Amino acid sequence: MAIQVGDRIPETTFIKATPDGPQPVDSNSFFGGRTVALFSVPGAFTPTCSARHLPGFVEKADEFKAKGVDEIACTAVNDAFVLGAWSESASANDKVTMLADGNGDFAKAVGLTMDGAKFGMGTRGQRFSMLVRDGVVEQLNVEEPGAFNVSSADYMLERL
Repeated sequence: MAIQVGDRIPETTFIKATPDGPQPVDSNSFFGGRTVALFSVPGAFTPTCSARHLPGFVEKADEFKAKGVDEIACTAVNDAFVLGAWSESASANDKVTMLADGNGDFAKAVGLTMDGAKFGMGTRGQRFSMLVRDGVVEQLNVEEPGAFNVSSADYMLERL
């Protein structure tokens, strides 16, 4: 069953690219005591993700901060090196924190996986966004397959 509004973020470990190499990020520590706008993409460097999803959050980062969001984070079932390169190429480094879910543990734990096998991508995370306040999901926006509407930065900002 998929995570719902009011549920706690499950305990998992993401990996973040840093200048000192890949570093683990504990979900409880990352989401605890603050407000995080998290969005998930099926894959870094994929068309919609690169052309619209990530750029929207990069462009609107200051508006999120003005509405009380402490951090914007992106997750994908990619490794930390790929997410680090994507962040650099999109000029997102100081606006969006990239949280690699390389094995799909987070996507599985929140019940929001998708089968991308027909595209050679295997199991991935669905496209979604969520507002997490002190580890609890306050807003959850899951896209229909192939769509890009309710997980966008604009959609989320309108509901803050």
